[in-house]
Amino acid sequence: MNRLQAKYPGESEYLQAVREVLESIEDVYNMHPEFEQAKIVERMVEPDRIFSFRVTWVDDKGEVQTNTGYRIQFNSAIGPYKGGLRFHRAVTPSMLKFLGFEQTFKNALTTLPMGGAKGGSDFDPKGKSNGEIMRFCQAFMQELWQCIGPDQDVPAGDVGVGGREIGYLYGQYKKLARQYNTGVLTGKGGTWGGSILRPEATGFGALYFTQHLLHHAGKDIAGKKVALSGFGNVAWGASIKATQLGAKVVAISGPDGVCHIPEGITREMIDYMLVMRASNRDRVEDMATRFPDKAQFIAGKKSWSIPVDIALPCAFQNELSEEDAKELVANGCWCCCEVSNMGCQPGAIHYFQNNGVLFAPGKAVNAGGVATSGLEMTQNASHISWTAEEVDSKLHQIMQSIHEQCVKFGTQPDGSVDYVKGANIAGFMKVAQAMLEQGII
Repeated sequence: MNRLQAKYPGESEYLQAVREVLESIEDVYNMHPEFEQAKIVERMVEPDRIFSFRVTWVDDKGEVQTNTGYRIQFNSAIGPYKGGLRFHRAVTPSMLKFLGFEQTFKNALTTLPMGGAKGGSDFDPKGKSNGEIMRFCQAFMQELWQCIGPDQDVPAGDVGVGGREIGYLYGQYKKLARQYNTGVLTGKGGTWGGSILRPEATGFGALYFTQHLLHHAGKDIAGKKVALSGFGNVAWGASIKATQLGAKVVAISGPDGVCHIPEGITREMIDYMLVMRASNRDRVEDMATRFPDKAQFIAGKKSWSIPVDIALPCAFQNELSEEDAKELVANGCWCCCEVSNMGCQPGAIHYFQNNGVLFAPGKAVNAGGVATSGLEMTQNASHISWTAEEVDSKLHQIMQSIHEQCVKFGTQPDGSVDYVKGANIAGFMKVAQAMLEQGII
């Protein structure tokens, strides 16, 4: 850590992610001198390669705009690089390195043969027209297309990159590569190689994992009050599945504040989340405006200010602080599962763990999204399409397996489960063993 901090002093998200993993695996790592001899950790924390490139496009006014694009291929020990593309004004190399590092272990947990990667741009799609987004995506793929492929690197969506953007990206890839390789991107449209349930998968998988966590602790999700952050694709899927499992989603949030929904979100309100996301307004207040008799908007507040049993961060990294954790616990919250990547700050995680709150990290909880992307790759390679029931069954099975791995490696002497340690050790051991067996490369 001292070496990395000296080498990358400004990359706080990346250093935070590495520290969490290294602290978790220290004891296990030291039991394997062959790992130290092969310098597995020193190699694992550095990405295999980083591509950065200028993306120049023309806006609707005819003015030339310039952004920076990135693709970080982090580790391919267990399979081709796999990870999303994020379009957001806050994107930096540090953010993408942290996400690629996390993705490596998350993908290992899914049991599917996928390495870790991440990419994106500081392009902000909010407020942009469809034409502008299309031209940007085409310019972005113009620089990226030779670095990806179905057996090389398979990008997907992430924050700011949904089905629309994946379509524009793939259209340009197909034109440049002159090949119909549907397996080169995941999160595609259902008419041209996409998997059923992919849009819902991250949220669905997170609730399946939460359900297993609660059952292991002798609890049930039915009837419990749940707070979600955000109202994008992940929160949408989580709202659907939480409601189906009998929970009450009583809070969703946005940059402008929180919507308190005392009687629980309805299907009509869940459907309206898609409208809110498509509007590019990024205002959760629109929910309260549309359903004034069911939702109350509180400006400037987070979902964590609402008394709940279960907190599910679904928006962005480090969105839940130690102060938020204290407020949640004071209001009776006894479970928090990260659905966003590294959604909780270190202080919040320690506070939860020190106060008996059930806590699980994003690399385990939100792995359902990339797992279903892996299932999409399988369908593309076989030129078949599974039913919703088949995909959902495989997703549920994968999330159960991830929970079992966390319990196996995270069970403490007192019988409790440290899900952070369990997830990190399980993912690390699989990648480390593969690296060891493939030699010094």
